[in-house]
Amino acid sequence: MSVVSSAILGRYSSSLADVVFEDNLEEKVVEDLKTYGEIFRAVPDVLGAFHSPAIPREAKGKLLDELMGQYPVHTITSNFLRILLQNNRIGHFPQILDNFLKEVDERKGIVSARVTAAVPLSPQEAISIELRLIAITGKRIQIESRTDAGLLGGVVVQIGGTIYDGSIRSQLADIRKRLTEA
Repeated sequence: MSVVSSAILGRYSSSLADVVFEDNLEEKVVEDLKTYGEIFRAVPDVLGAFHSPAIPREAKGKLLDELMGQYPVHTITSNFLRILLQNNRIGHFPQILDNFLKEVDERKGIVSARVTAAVPLSPQEAISIELRLIAITGKRIQIESRTDAGLLGGVVVQIGGTIYDGSIRSQLADIRKRLTEA
């Protein structure tokens, strides 16, 4: 894969977000692009074929037409995929999709939070954490739960680059540090 700056890929995402929010079609286009993201993950050779300089552009266009025949999408999504293909950016689809999904969430005021706990969270615990995070950020929260038995207890929450560590492992490490310093 060629090296393309994240700023260039971000422009594609941002431009698409401008269009879909203007037409109130963000949910449909997100659904379409996630479907194609799954296709490209399941069959990486398809994405490789789109990115390969050895395959003529006409053949790539036919392949995209066949895919869209089997997996129809909204006109905006279709046009976007064709623009990516035309500009030799479709090989970077996974990065563009990630940028687009983040852009959509940001415009909707949604923040993703990764919550890691020693054991799976109960629905009540998840709601409690979500409410606390809403109070902290003032935004809607989308929680991604994970488990890590090494935490012993408590939770670690990551929102963007900020980490809130309330794990027992962290508390024990802090106590150990204070004891060794004393």
